[in-house]
Amino acid sequence: MSIQIWTWILVGITFTLYIGIAIWSRAGSTKEFYVAGGGVSPLANGLATAADWMSAASFISMAGLISFNGYDGSVYLMGWTGGYVLLALLLAPYLRKFGKFTVPDFIGDRYYSNVARSVAVFCALLVSFTYVAGQMRGVGLVFSRFLEVDINTGVIIGMIIVLFYAVLGGMKGITYTQVAQYCVLIFAFMVPAIFISIQMTGNPIPQLGFGGADENGVYLLDKLDGLHRDLGFAEYTSGSKSTLDIFFITAALMVGTAGLPHVIVRFFTVKKVADARKSAGWALLLIAILYTTAPAIAVFSRTNLIETVSNKEYATLPEWFSNWEKTGLISFDDKNGDGKVQYVSDPSKNELIVDKDIMVLANPEIAQLPNWIIALVGAGALAAALSTAAGLLLVISASVSHDLIKKMVNPNITEKGELIAARLSAVVAVCVAGYFGINPPDFVAATVALAFGLAAASFFPAIILGIFSKKMNKEGAIAGMLVGILSMLFYMLKFKFDWFGGGTKQDWWFGISPEGFGTVAMIANFIVAIVISKLTPNPPKEVQEIVENIRIPSGAGEAHNH
Repeated sequence: MSIQIWTWILVGITFTLYIGIAIWSRAGSTKEFYVAGGGVSPLANGLATAADWMSAASFISMAGLISFNGYDGSVYLMGWTGGYVLLALLLAPYLRKFGKFTVPDFIGDRYYSNVARSVAVFCALLVSFTYVAGQMRGVGLVFSRFLEVDINTGVIIGMIIVLFYAVLGGMKGITYTQVAQYCVLIFAFMVPAIFISIQMTGNPIPQLGFGGADENGVYLLDKLDGLHRDLGFAEYTSGSKSTLDIFFITAALMVGTAGLPHVIVRFFTVKKVADARKSAGWALLLIAILYTTAPAIAVFSRTNLIETVSNKEYATLPEWFSNWEKTGLISFDDKNGDGKVQYVSDPSKNELIVDKDIMVLANPEIAQLPNWIIALVGAGALAAALSTAAGLLLVISASVSHDLIKKMVNPNITEKGELIAARLSAVVAVCVAGYFGINPPDFVAATVALAFGLAAASFFPAIILGIFSKKMNKEGAIAGMLVGILSMLFYMLKFKFDWFGGGTKQDWWFGISPEGFGTVAMIANFIVAIVISKLTPNPPKEVQEIVENIRIPSGAGEAHNH
């Protein structure tokens, strides 16, 4: 059977499953819509968190980034995994104990101010939209290749599906859909990796195969360094970024993770604080499976790409090349007219243009694996993009209906009215997300990295100080969040979008890239917040008592009273 028929079958089966789950577990109350009724088991929540966490950026882009940037791409691995640990240990249990559904809700109540709440809503919307644009782009990519439709049509199909189960099921529908999506995406990621690892090194474990040798006894990484040197690229295993920039990007990704609203909300869906910790442990284990395999896939696909394409006659290129050429994500421009593909580092002589985002998706085809495996990767990539997109849409709709409408505009709204508002705002959010998916600011992982920078610059200090400092008041928190988010926005618009008389790499402040600037903005946020809170009155007594109580483990207080 052809790849297209296999894709229709596998995507059909998985989508029927997701939609069936959404109908079976549709939300009847706002509590079910926002936090799945708070009754999810730790293992199910761990699976759902892992699916929510591993977006199209993890599935499609991360290995692509590593395969093109080599050593420099590893910052994404360190930052995203480290950030998850930070979130699980430092924030999740305390926020769970505070008992608020959303991050703006926590900030609004902890800083006893609607101004703080509105700043937090603005930041949550900004982060979520930047992030969801990357997901929609990923959905469009997959549809355009496997169902052979235009990328924009692909984005629209994705919008309709996400809308269906996010609006109908709310958090309850999404949680169980994400459990299924995790199983699909991890199976789809691992099967081709195992096949190719056996093909290239004879070792079925990709994590070991990646450090192994081929049938001639040459180590895979040495072979790839050699191929890179021959074509004039920097060695795969050496980096070009400055240590300072690597440190700042890793920190921004880590801290940004800890402030990501759609991941934090997952910890409210379990019954008790202990379950929040357990589900964090499960999620870390499940995430590690994909994250330790990505560098292996990066090396396999890079080696295969260079060996099958470089210096070959265009007329004899394998079928996968023409399949991907139709999507416009890989193209050949015969500059010297010899009919051979020159793939070299010198832009004036290079004849091959490859989009980083296709490496994982094209990898099984390049390695000539069976058609069903090629189609499976497409279904897995859709699962990864859709699970995260759905989680983000929920954050957007909760920010509007719960934090803006119920808490500020119309406190007397009925439960039914709030549910309608949540569903309507999800519809609007999908349309905006679709627009960004069709006109994306950058390729998937870079767009997502900026969302982490925005989260680091705005939320992280406000949440940390809110939990660990009794003296932190509303004036400090509001000023800090504004300074953080505005400086990050300015830097991003200047160096990524050429606003304010844009600049080049040479003009970066201290040589720090826009992806790493979130760390600088976060430090500014901390300093401003602490200085201003010292100069303004302390928070009211009852707020200080709440902060005091958040950090006492539940059950510790009861022993004294009896």
